[in-house]
Amino acid sequence: MLIRNVRLPDGRRAQDLLVQDGRIAAIGPALPAPAGVEIVDGQGWLLSPPFVDAHFHMDATLSYGLPRVNASGTLLEGIALWGELKPQLTQDALVERALRYCDWAVARGLLAIRSHVDVCDERLLAVEALLHVRERVRPYLDLQLVAFPQDGLLRSPGALANLKRALDLGVDVVGGIPHFERTMADGASSVRLLCELAAERGLAVDLHCDESDDPLSRHVETLAAETQRLGLQGRVTGSHLTSMHSMDNYYASKLIPLIAEAGLHVVANPLINIMLQGRHDSYPKRRGLTRVPELMAAGVNVGFGHDCVMDPWYSLGSADMLEVAAMGLHVAQLGSQAGMRACFDAVTINNARVMGLDGYGIELGHRADFVLLQARDPVEAIRLRAARLLVVRAGRVIARQPPASASLALPGRPATVDWTAPPP
Repeated sequence: MLIRNVRLPDGRRAQDLLVQDGRIAAIGPALPAPAGVEIVDGQGWLLSPPFVDAHFHMDATLSYGLPRVNASGTLLEGIALWGELKPQLTQDALVERALRYCDWAVARGLLAIRSHVDVCDERLLAVEALLHVRERVRPYLDLQLVAFPQDGLLRSPGALANLKRALDLGVDVVGGIPHFERTMADGASSVRLLCELAAERGLAVDLHCDESDDPLSRHVETLAAETQRLGLQGRVTGSHLTSMHSMDNYYASKLIPLIAEAGLHVVANPLINIMLQGRHDSYPKRRGLTRVPELMAAGVNVGFGHDCVMDPWYSLGSADMLEVAAMGLHVAQLGSQAGMRACFDAVTINNARVMGLDGYGIELGHRADFVLLQARDPVEAIRLRAARLLVVRAGRVIARQPPASASLALPGRPATVDWTAPPP
């Protein structure tokens, strides 16, 4: 395949991209076309690396309304509702819902997902289901699994043993939820236990950490300390960190450098954080997102996750990471050109770093995974939730979408609308 005349996220224009043997063989203007190669006219649209979601719950996805709807819409009722649903789960239903979501993801150009999977069910039903799904989708989607003790590592009987069993079965990452333990001390103990387990097994760590409005929920401080003590730099992610939006500035000025020094990745989940946090506030009401601009300014790798789609915690969503980027942009008030581009990076290259994806990106020799977006640059892609004209995996087109347009019937006006046209 030779794709002619595309723009790249770094601003290069009128570039061609040659794919041979499933890899990127050449990038540059006016490349010669080898005999027999398929030529695609990129028409000046944006060629991006695929979208990446570094925080999701695929075991719960598309279960909205089962066994009932979350009446309050709160985080805690969602956790309780998931507890009601677990005894009713079947492996076939889990697999079918997960595969359907992966279909949605591919259509949206989302080709890598890190999914937390609950290990507090003694049967490990969801673990076995998602391990099966991981193998089914491997040819076209990178699915990374996190062993997640939803009900608390120390609070839930058997959770630690189940987590170890899940890792033995092939789950990739050590997960946890320290703020859901019974005490702050138990939360800190769980962080130490989980980091030591990851160090022992040579695995990465990704903890739901301080997903709370409580400014005294400070388990990320322990996570940063354990990361340095055990030499886990670059392998540890703190997800959510919403308590940071309630902390005073003095403490945050100490905490953020600790996070940066430890080399922690941070994954915020703008759609779900803005929906679930601040529920005890009347007005003023807190936004419920961690300190994204400050963390980015400190050099921390910050990604955005989708977290939930049509499940006990969130009734909306469609696997569109541009929607996630747009919400992050608004809630974090990243309205500058640099800030908006950083939000595009947060659902592409930053999340790829979180997941440790090898060979990701539009670079020579990398696997030919990319998305042709109906936009001229990353900011326009977010603005328009741009159509995914082509989704390519290892040089093979796996999804197509026609360009978005609308026909008008207005006197004296053009026949079609062009949302990508610059203002007059």
